[in-house]
Amino acid sequence: MAEQALNDVLRVVGVAGSLRRGSFNRALLEAARQLAPSRMTISQIEIGDLPFYNADVEAEGDPAAVVEFKAAIRAADGILIATPEYNDGIPGVLTTAIIGARVRPAQRR
Repeated sequence: MAEQALNDVLRVVGVAGSLRRGSFNRALLEAARQLAPSRMTISQIEIGDLPFYNADVEAEGDPAAVVEFKAAIRAADGILIATPEYNDGIPGVLTTAIIGARVRPAQRR
């Protein structure tokens, strides 16, 4: 069983904390993808289409972009985040993605 686990491909999703197509963060994720070991895949997922978190909207059901984002996170073995510093923190768009992707206790069942 341990030998099988060593041969499994690790699926990592990369998230750029910057929306700009030419950002250094996207370049870092691409470099990580190219340099990853052969048993690891790194695929970038976009966060620009995620809406701001709204509990009323969530209660009615997640929008399609959120459903797809959550599914990508759940299917991954790991997450790689490359983000700029923004006013001594992380950009709002990344905060929105993290809040939107979290799994609530009721969803764990």
